[in-house]
Amino acid sequence: MKQRQKKIGNSGTLVFLALISAFPPLSTDLYIPAMPQMVETLGTSHSEVNLTLSLFFVFYAFGLLFWGPLSEKFGRKPILLTGLLGYIISSMLCAFSQNIEQLILARILQAFCGGAVTVVATAIVKDLYDGREREKVMATVMSMVTIAPMVAPIIGAFLLQIGSWRMVFLLLAAIGLTAAIVTFFFEESLKKKYTGSVVHSWGRLAVVLKNPRFSCLLVIFSMVPMALMAFLASSSFIYISGFGMSEQKFSFFFAFNALCALAGPMLYIRLSKHFPIYSIISFCFVVIMGCGIVVATMGHLSPWLFALTLAPATLGIITMRVPGINLMLDQQNQDTGSASALINFFSMMMGSLAMFLVSLNPHHLIESLGGIQILVGATGGILWFLVRKRYFAQYNVP
Repeated sequence: MKQRQKKIGNSGTLVFLALISAFPPLSTDLYIPAMPQMVETLGTSHSEVNLTLSLFFVFYAFGLLFWGPLSEKFGRKPILLTGLLGYIISSMLCAFSQNIEQLILARILQAFCGGAVTVVATAIVKDLYDGREREKVMATVMSMVTIAPMVAPIIGAFLLQIGSWRMVFLLLAAIGLTAAIVTFFFEESLKKKYTGSVVHSWGRLAVVLKNPRFSCLLVIFSMVPMALMAFLASSSFIYISGFGMSEQKFSFFFAFNALCALAGPMLYIRLSKHFPIYSIISFCFVVIMGCGIVVATMGHLSPWLFALTLAPATLGIITMRVPGINLMLDQQNQDTGSASALINFFSMMMGSLAMFLVSLNPHHLIESLGGIQILVGATGGILWFLVRKRYFAQYNVP
């Protein structure tokens, strides 16, 4: 650890990073079980309710680009506190929305402010850790974050039994307040701030994109979240509307998929001790494509078959995340905030695209989901095959 956090300690730092890294899944998975209910109570359609999910990722992505460079100029802590304050306020606005239009606007604000949280979390990891230690920390944080999508839908379904979907957003506001309190005890991790103007700080995004090594890896690894985001957008409708499950039972199936994701980061750490990184990534792309074929052709036969087929695909997606992010961060010795913003931005945008594509044919969600997995596995795998043995796509960490 390059800079010790005296007030919250090493373990506290890991928990803090996990908490602020968990905002995307908490902001989405917690209310996924409530989406069918929201259609009814707000008197709207599935597609309009899905906008609260897909538009969240779009504006979350733009928030990343806005806040990332600013964290280089003003520091990680001020940007994090500003984003958390906006997140708390917007979560309250979501809870008291009277129609779908108000909810969509409140979610857009929530997403934009939440972008500050994610971009700072990734930048802090690069600020505080190097090499193999950074990989282990990223794997640990990701494993801890994965608990969020495991328990979030279960909590969301429980809240629906004792109240309405509005309670979900009140809980998100409380989570944001908790993160803000911990942030006050966090010591600034950025040693050298950018001295240029605010406008020029946003220009650093272009500087990072001009790095061909970074941009090449960015194209490949930004595709991977598409397979997972498509599942997030369609899961409640597939299980509840398609297979006729209750909201509670759906939450357990959803948690099972998240449980598989939990093993991904630590699986990578173990495998990387025995196999080259490029081989692990290549195998993951093959797994995603193979699972997509099975989902598209047989996923509709049974909810159990659907869940068991999705499990290895989810495992492959999450397993790739640690080396993917680490490889991209390794291409930049400075402008960490901008690099973090671009990594998360393109992942969110591609994920939002997948959410839109999977909802185009609501009567064939399973087939559409399988098709997206095939696309990601095949296209990403081919592109990775072309660069996998280039020097910038490999590293040996101490």
